[in-house]
Amino acid sequence: MEELVAVARVVKPRGLKGEVIADVRTDFPERFEGLSDVTGVKPDGERLGLKIEKHWFQQARLVLKFTGYDSVEAAEDLRNTEICIAEDQAVKLDTDEFYDWQLVGCNVETNDGTSVGIVTDVMRTGPNELLVVAGQGKEHLIPFAAAICTEVDLEGKLIRIDPPEGLLDF
Repeated sequence: MEELVAVARVVKPRGLKGEVIADVRTDFPERFEGLSDVTGVKPDGERLGLKIEKHWFQQARLVLKFTGYDSVEAAEDLRNTEICIAEDQAVKLDTDEFYDWQLVGCNVETNDGTSVGIVTDVMRTGPNELLVVAGQGKEHLIPFAAAICTEVDLEGKLIRIDPPEGLLDF
């Protein structure tokens, strides 16, 4: 099955003509320009082939109109649906930049090979993201900074860290 990346999430219907309001889930909102065919993934996992008829931004949110969704009732069926693109359609990043979905699921270990756990989430709290790492009955928040995360191997799903004293309390 094709790997998908979420670029938006439908929050609720808007108006009477089938439009929906969505939260943007991409660092590249300009990517909606020229984007037409997307996959909707409903909360139960069902996939829908959707065609964006038009879109516009309203404050910090996105308004989408899909072909064939022409009423409030039809739009309601899309509530909480993730709007996704194929992974290979994601914007290419620099070699030292990563998408959150690439980091989630990576094993984290110290440079000496001690297992810390698995990345379950990436939190954005300011200048540096924090990796949420679950392991050994604890949850660790590890700054995703080059000084701490010394190696990121996406193919091997491994992040090696050099934790400063006190970061990890085993």
